[in-house]
Amino acid sequence: MSLAGCSCMKAGPAPGFGVCTPASRRGAAAPPRAAARELGGRRGAVPAPAAAPSPPTPSAHSRLRIFSGTANPQLSQEVVCYLGLELGAISIKRFADGEIYCQVGESIRGCDVFLIQPTAPPVNDALVELLITIDACRRASARSITAVLPYFGYARADRKTAGRESIAAKLTANIITEAGADRVLTMDLHSGQCVGYFDIPVDHVYGDSVILDYLASKRISTGDLVVVSPDVGGVARARAFAKKLNDAPLAIVDKRRSAHNVSQVMNVIGDVRGKVAVLVDDMIDTAGTITNAARVLHAEGAREVYACATHAVFSPPAVERLSSGVFTEVIVTNTIPVPPAHNFPELTVLSVANLMGEAIWRVYNSASVQSIRE
Repeated sequence: MSLAGCSCMKAGPAPGFGVCTPASRRGAAAPPRAAARELGGRRGAVPAPAAAPSPPTPSAHSRLRIFSGTANPQLSQEVVCYLGLELGAISIKRFADGEIYCQVGESIRGCDVFLIQPTAPPVNDALVELLITIDACRRASARSITAVLPYFGYARADRKTAGRESIAAKLTANIITEAGADRVLTMDLHSGQCVGYFDIPVDHVYGDSVILDYLASKRISTGDLVVVSPDVGGVARARAFAKKLNDAPLAIVDKRRSAHNVSQVMNVIGDVRGKVAVLVDDMIDTAGTITNAARVLHAEGAREVYACATHAVFSPPAVERLSSGVFTEVIVTNTIPVPPAHNFPELTVLSVANLMGEAIWRVYNSASVQSIRE
């Protein structure tokens, strides 16, 4: 259900991504199975095929190849399902000493290759696997290589906050480029300035449309809603989210961090009493910040508290904190796979497969990716 179709919660122009018609692609041909697909969905739910989809034609797909790394094969499978394609053949193995081996199992000479591999935990293993896979595709004479990173690890190390620190986000961008990637497609970077760290084109898409459509199904009256940033640094993100909820009120939780992965919540700026508070962030790691924020919101009189984030990093003790009863619902996406051990009753995992698939199709057809949000 799109926000525009909900009488209780009306959206601005952007969040209802829905299904793009061929006319909205600005000249790009529609993916064979793009019609009649919903963007959201619970984890593991692959959208049903459209009625009598047109089979991929050799002329339209002769150069398009999509491969999956081992970090999130379920998401990769959902992406190609949206596009009406199949994943390319690739063999990725790990030797006894941890070294990674990659062999592309089909000819990709002259092809436009898309490698889907979030640098999700364990981040270093996923990153090195991506680099080796890019190298294998480059040596196999791929025409172009796009690294599809639903989650870009090291994005939090985007600047120096003290002397003699590294800027790992820039280093990671450099090595992906040096490995042979021609373009990067990523989602909800922790810091937008990371786009500028790459010396190759970067397409940055956002998963808020998936979460917004799901929130619309909750039928929360806009008069009861307040969007909350869990810290001062996330105000711009929360403000953009609130704007798409018919300019919902905005509140901020002011907190101070005493150490890495340790936060101390101070006070709430804004009125949350009697409201349904929606905490918005790009990721949930140890859940310290967002859980402490939820407790303060309850103390300030919030009726319900929802947590919304694109990336479910879920480092310990995140699951214990999130399932402690302070949240009505925790809403994340599947940019990072959520293992069964991390499930809890309040958790909802939405799929971004259709959004990523649409972005891939537009990049392949040299169409506008930015217009997805318009």
